[in-house]
Amino acid sequence: MCDHHAPSMSRRQLLFAGAAAITLAGVTAEDGFAAEPSAGPAPNAIAPDVALARLMEGNARYVANAPSNKDYSAGRAARVTAQYPIAAIVSCADARVAPELAFDQGPGDLFVVRVAGNFVNDDGLASLEYGVKFLGVPLVMVLGHTNCGAVSATVKMIQEKAVMPGHLADMVQSIKPAVLAARHDGGERDLAARATIENVRINAGRLTVSKPILGHYVKDGRVKVVGAMYDLATGKVSIL
Repeated sequence: MCDHHAPSMSRRQLLFAGAAAITLAGVTAEDGFAAEPSAGPAPNAIAPDVALARLMEGNARYVANAPSNKDYSAGRAARVTAQYPIAAIVSCADARVAPELAFDQGPGDLFVVRVAGNFVNDDGLASLEYGVKFLGVPLVMVLGHTNCGAVSATVKMIQEKAVMPGHLADMVQSIKPAVLAARHDGGERDLAARATIENVRINAGRLTVSKPILGHYVKDGRVKVVGAMYDLATGKVSIL
């Protein structure tokens, strides 16, 4: 029989009890985030420039229509217990941009954060911090692309003083600084294209100095942040 007069646990008490249960099971909170320990250095314990070279070599294969990744079942069982991505990609949600394909990488190789307009908000930053701190990601790339609808919508909103419905207004506010910076530098000529590049540069710059995690890793040389552009027509990625 239930005792309706028993005191209920607060949310903090519930969280504490959950953490205690995990600790009793022999796993600390931080261990729960980390990848499973491996014998010797982790597979992604490589220099940032090595990771970047792998991505660009993979992109060259993709552009040449000669991908090396064809068996996506390979390593599936091993990936159940751990992941060792060589890079984190901040990508646009555009359906035509598929980072794993564009860089010819297999499952588990890339830690991808996607949002229309490839900008970084608090949620995206938390994901990137997770990738760097707990998964050992050595490279972070902000990947924009040609003909970005999110940037074009922001340009239209600014030029026509249009009002975007729903939460689209929040997206526009995040991309707006790039449009204003591009307009300041070159006026209205090719504004969307230039703003797309500026948007990548702004977000890559923010991540480079982001506190308290990413900026620290960048300063120590353990992580590199780069900006890049994906050409929808050719599939080629260019580093900015």
